[in-house]
Formats: sequence, structure tokens, C-alpha cells
Amino acid sequence: MRLFGKEPVRMENSEIARVFFEIADLLELKGGDLFRVRSYRNAGMVADGLPESLKTLYEDGGEDGLKGIPGIGESTRTKIIEMLETGGCAFHRELLTEMPSGMLEILKVSGVGPKKAALIHKELGVKTIDELEKAAAEGRIQELAGFGQVSEEKILRGIKDLKSRTQVFKLSFVTPFALSFVAWLKKVPGIIDIVPAGSYRRWKETVGDLDILTTCSDARAVMDHFVKHPEVREVVSMGETKSTVVLKAGLQVDIRVLEKKAFGAALQYFTGSKAHNVAIRDRAKRMGLKISEYGVFRENGQWVAGEKEEAVYAAVGLPWIPPELREMRGEIEAAEKGALPEPLKRSDIRGDLHVHTKESDGTYTLEQMAEAAMKLGYEYMAVTDHSKAVGIARGLDEARIMAQMQAVDEFNDKLRKQKKKFTVLKSTEVDIRADGTLDHPESVLRKLDLVVASVHSGFSMSMDEMTKRVVKAIRTGLINIIGHPTGRLIGEREPYLIDLAKVMAEAKKYNTALELNSYPDRLDLNDSHCMLAKEKGVLVAISTDSHSIHHLANIEYGIHTARRGWLEKKDVLNTRPLVELMKILKKK
Repeated sequence: MRLFGKEPVRMENSEIARVFFEIADLLELKGGDLFRVRSYRNAGMVADGLPESLKTLYEDGGEDGLKGIPGIGESTRTKIIEMLETGGCAFHRELLTEMPSGMLEILKVSGVGPKKAALIHKELGVKTIDELEKAAAEGRIQELAGFGQVSEEKILRGIKDLKSRTQVFKLSFVTPFALSFVAWLKKVPGIIDIVPAGSYRRWKETVGDLDILTTCSDARAVMDHFVKHPEVREVVSMGETKSTVVLKAGLQVDIRVLEKKAFGAALQYFTGSKAHNVAIRDRAKRMGLKISEYGVFRENGQWVAGEKEEAVYAAVGLPWIPPELREMRGEIEAAEKGALPEPLKRSDIRGDLHVHTKESDGTYTLEQMAEAAMKLGYEYMAVTDHSKAVGIARGLDEARIMAQMQAVDEFNDKLRKQKKKFTVLKSTEVDIRADGTLDHPESVLRKLDLVVASVHSGFSMSMDEMTKRVVKAIRTGLINIIGHPTGRLIGEREPYLIDLAKVMAEAKKYNTALELNSYPDRLDLNDSHCMLAKEKGVLVAISTDSHSIHHLANIEYGIHTARRGWLEKKDVLNTRPLVELMKILKKK
């Protein structure tokens, strides 16, 4: 029997828990009965930690399916059903109308509980985070009863942390912390598995927070060591199997200690994405199975799998799906057909086709960059210093690029005499001017082994203007690669307007590749653009745009972005050995 007359909607346990937590907070802000407050808060904790989906329990057994859950009484059970059938809770909405909307945000500030928030609101009229910050900065909070200078300073720090946590972080910003925590936790005796999960494991270009999953023989030792990491600013919570900290840089890090038997299931669950996991759970349900972070179970509760992530997918009749693909963009259907892309590997990359030296805005010489590339096992490297239009980067005019070509020839001769199997390609990153012409004359460009052409100015053009600009450059027949094709800087500069489908159609005609710029601030093309390039049959060059020998390692970000975009070895220009590459480059 449907209490609200509707079929269940998709509302996850965590969303139901959030509503209960907010009800508890709103009641406490109003000075409501503490027993009632605890009841809703406890219901939130139960819903959040329940291994079974409340939606599945209700679909399978109706109201009876929700009975017997410890901590869920008749009132909260009725509200769960309401949320499952309508997607919301009338009591929650009613409470929200009685309080300024910003009060719930204020409660997210470390050190500000409902009682303190209510007092600040009553005495100072504060109803938003910004107003709270202003009041604290002006010293008005420390004058209230129960507060002081120390608590006021803590509130300011808490606001700063909250604002940084609610922002997303670039993948490259999070990576050092992830690696640091792995190394830190490996020092704990009895540690077995340590894997950073979440969007970080899927190599998304931005990450909200960092989730770390572990198995070990001594959970308490792991928790104690985790919170003592030197970068920790605040311990938000610390339990027997889960702890949360905020780092000095503002990044939140969560750790979970799991049973070995459940590690694979938890890894699958906490890696996400949410849409991918929902589809996997729905598939399991159709097969008479239930999946949670604790494992795969039959309807009678019998454990089926969970120790290995591969076994979780096998239980629902699928091969293991690489984390980068788990975005619900056709990966499950491809897995069913045995048609998942072959993951691109670091060893597939034969060279870097976008590297700068001291001749323009790089910090190392041609020889130093080449030596670093050789240490990576590369077969070739393209020196692509800027053309003269990029004056701030000391771009090369025709005389200087001709001199550089001679220097490259001499260096390659030296390598051959030393019997080293490495070649530096004579190249440039030539500017595409506003009118679509190129910043070096054809007579110079035809002498080069490779030409990368990029837009570095005039980003405010209309889509039609920018598209025509780049297409005109491609039609010269002089370009091998379009560099960082949308000009974006993640979190700093939006992509300029450009019709990449039209650009790719023209690039296909003129045998021009598009770059996946691996510089972590760019990752341009992005994953969706890579999928489009694959669909259009346009090759992608994964390069680093290195300005230092240390930037060459950024190729890893490009490789994983390519994997997110379903690119395989055959789709990438610089997976070719030198001889094959040169044949492609000469088809201008």
C-alpha cells in the first residue's frame, strides 16, 4: 500500500539522512524538545549508515520492509516513505520556512552548534555565513555571553575552512596529499590495503574531498596515525572505523577501515560515480542480488562477493570496468558486449610533442629537456617554442627559429654519434592570429618537422568568429596539431567559444590532430571532447606543454583524461614509433 499514492522516486539513503539531520538542526535552532531532536538526528545516522537501500527495502516489502530497523520509529518511518514516494518531506519544508535559509549553512562552521547559532542570530541578527564572518571580523561575537576572543577566532578559521571545502580542488592539487597519506599510512604496522577512492580515483579534473579506504589488523592504530598527519589542521571526527580531518590547505580527507571481505565492494561503492553505482545496483536487483559497500548478497542475505572489486562486477555478469569510465556514459552497455576500450598505458606514449625551452618561456635548455625526455624512455620530443606574437613569452622570430633548427640538427647529429635512439623534432607553437593567419611564414613552417598552432589572444570572439579563425588556420595545410583547443584554465578561465565539431570535421580533412594538453591547469581537450574526437576519427596528441623538465611527468594527467574520454592507443598520435609518426606528419 502506497501511503502517499505514488511510486518510489530515486532518493538515496544519504539524501534521506541529510533531511533528518536538517530537521534535527532546525528544531534545535528553534529551541525544540531535545528528545525529539535526538530522535531525528539518530534517524539520520541510521539512514546514513544502513548497508541496504531504504528505497529497495520499501520497494520489496512496502512499509513492512522498513519495520524493525533500529532507531527508526513510526514517525520517522512515515517520513521515509513520504520522501521515497514524493522526493521530499513536508515537515522539513515547513521548518525551513520558519528559519532564514542561511542558518543551516552557519551550522556547517566548525565550532558553531545550534545553540550558539541561535544566540548569534537572536542577539546580532546574523542569518548568513557572510554576516557571521563580518560580525566575527568586527569583534562583535566575543562580546556575547559564552563567547570570547578564542571562540571568535575559531569561528573565523572555521568559515575559511568551510569556504575552501565547499570549493572543488584541481586534481593536481589533491594528488600530492593523496600520495602523502598513502605513504604516511604505510608506516602503520598491520596495514594491508590503502586506496584513495572517489572522484580522485576516477581522475576527474576537480575533486571535492579525498576518500581513503583501508584494511588492516589494528583499526585504532590506523585512526591514531591518520589524524596525526603533519598537514592536518582540524580533526572533525574520529571513530573506530571512520575519521575525518581538514588539512591546512582546506581539503577534507575521510578514511574508512573495512573488513577484508568487504574491501572490493567498498572500493566499487566509494569510487562512484553515483549514476554508475545506481545502474549497477539496479542491474543486481534484476538478478535477485543486492549490492552495498559491504558486499554482494542474495535476497536471503547470503554473501556472494565483495573482497575483490572484480568479483563485484563479475557477480552482475560484467567484466571489471576501469574507474575512469564509471560516469554512466555507455560503459555498462559496452561491458556487456565486451566492447570496453583498451585502457591507454603510460608505456604506449612514445614521445612528447609540445615542449618549451629557454629560447622562449621555458626554464631549461634544449639539451636538458631532451635528456629528461630520454630518461622517461621516450623515442622523440618536439621543441615547440612560441612564435613572435607571444611577446611576453619571448617568442621566436624567423631568424631565431632558423637558428634553433640548426641547433636541433646539430644536437641530433651528436645523439647519432653517441648511438642514442632519440630524436628532437624541429617544431614550433605558432600563434593563430585573430584573422586566422599564422605567425610564421609558410617558407619557415615547411622546413619544420611538426607545427603546433594555438590561440593565445582574442578569447572574447563569438563562437562563429573563433571557429572560422581556427578553421582558416587548419586550411593552410601547414598545421599538424591544434594546441589546447579551447584555451581554458580550470577554475580560472572559461573556454573560449568554439564549435569543436566543425573544427574536428576540418581537422579530419586536413589530417590535423587536436591536442590533449596534459598541463594540470588545462587538460584541454577534456574527456568529453576526446570522446567526440574518437567519434569523428580525429587523432589526439597527448602532450605536456612542458616549460620545465619537471613538467614532463604531467603526461600522466593527460593519459588518464584520455582514458576518461575512451581513447585507445590507436586514437593517439604520439603512440606511434618515430618512423610511422614522420609519415603522418608529412601528409600536410
